[in-house]
Amino acid sequence: MLRRQGAEVYSAPAISMIALPDDDELHSHTEALIVNPPDILVAHTGIGFRGWVAAAEGWGLASQLIESLSSARIVSRGPKATGALRAAGLREEWSPESESSQEVLEYLLESGVSGMRIAIQLHGAADAWDPFPDFLSGLRSAGAEVVPIRVYRWKPTPLGGEFDQLVTGIARRQFDAVSFTSAPAAAAVLERGRELDIEDQLVEAMRTAVHAMCVGPVTSRPLIRRGIPTSAPERMRLGALARHIAEELPLLGSCSLKVAGHLIDIRGTCVLVDGSVKTLSGSGMAILRALAQRPGDVVARGDLLRVLPGNGEDTHAVDTAVLRLRTALGDKNIVATVVKRGYRLAVDPERSAR
Repeated sequence: MLRRQGAEVYSAPAISMIALPDDDELHSHTEALIVNPPDILVAHTGIGFRGWVAAAEGWGLASQLIESLSSARIVSRGPKATGALRAAGLREEWSPESESSQEVLEYLLESGVSGMRIAIQLHGAADAWDPFPDFLSGLRSAGAEVVPIRVYRWKPTPLGGEFDQLVTGIARRQFDAVSFTSAPAAAAVLERGRELDIEDQLVEAMRTAVHAMCVGPVTSRPLIRRGIPTSAPERMRLGALARHIAEELPLLGSCSLKVAGHLIDIRGTCVLVDGSVKTLSGSGMAILRALAQRPGDVVARGDLLRVLPGNGEDTHAVDTAVLRLRTALGDKNIVATVVKRGYRLAVDPERSAR
């Protein structure tokens, strides 16, 4: 959808899922629930609940498991979990419209859980990535016996691949926006920034220049904890997120400046000069963004060198990048040379900024 509307889209998996069908804990908890059925069942994800039933099938326990769960009060976190429950012949008594674990917890606590045995099919987030870490402890504090059902877990994508390039691109402000479809993925981006030693640049980029757009409020939690502003569609669906990006991103505005008689509109991967798209190299885009952050002011060669890809120490690389940038923009007057000091954008007296 975004590509159809002219957007240039880059993607890379932040996390991968590992199923745990042979996990000893999952097997033992399943057997324990068959012997001693739960009072309440909470299903967090469709893929997780289906995986649990499939694992039980492999152990020859599926029919006994479904029978033991059928007598429980069943709460579903959202439509996908509800679909998986119904496919197994189970009916939920309640599911929040918000699809929020917080609302599920509040519902259970309000109904009273002291002395209750609660089976909770969990999402696959590791503790450090958990968007709502107090779910289990909240129920235990209220007197419930909690049986956690972990069917799968998430792990980060290995270092050195496309995901690293994507995270680095965000830190270098090469994108107008970045979208997130799960809290573990959002947490993985921040974690990878730490591993690449660009965490500060990454967070600052998402606070200021690269808009973080999330499928819902749960997904946004790891970002909000770091002070990163986010936006989300009203409906927590991928299609709604795509429409939200298409509608909201143009309204958020790119960096637009009047320079040397031209209207310069800086986007994530290209520049519009008087409405005409100019594709720049990574070096050219980095130079232009650095100049645009201080419109009309002189930026020293040393400062510009630091924003260039790589870790070069020769300021002649800046001069070469500026020369190529001028050629790509189509008017050498857009970037002015200030002798012995550096470069500046030749901003018109009445200039517009972000």
